[in-house]
Amino acid sequence: MAVIVVGVDGSPASLKALRWAVDEARLRAATRRVVHAWTSPYHGSEIARLATEAAIREPLQRAAEQTLQAALGHTAGIEAADVERRVVEGPPAPALIEAAQDADLLVVGSRGRGGFASLLLGSVSHQCAQHAPCPIVIVHP
Repeated sequence: MAVIVVGVDGSPASLKALRWAVDEARLRAATRRVVHAWTSPYHGSEIARLATEAAIREPLQRAAEQTLQAALGHTAGIEAADVERRVVEGPPAPALIEAAQDADLLVVGSRGRGGFASLLLGSVSHQCAQHAPCPIVIVHP
């Protein structure tokens, strides 16, 4: 069966990408693999990181799962049986590229940043476009 991977982060752009992926998956009779990646906000010393990580890892994981569930709630007509949910700890672009290793299509939203800002910030859609192991669709707002 065909697999379509879509990244969600709760933003309007990712919700639009999810709706596009749901429609495309319906046309292809494909499984939808919905991926949400999260990272710890703390980047200090190793000892402080470990202490902080132990205290906040579980709440961050739950929040990430809720973000993914909320995104699915914004999509009418999506069948739970056709959705593979993945909540991944790590940067979004590598998580999406890994999730798409056996996929037929990767779908991501674009927040519309361009030029110098995207060079500074590192665009997920740009990284996925360069490194995806399958065709990619970037859904613009």
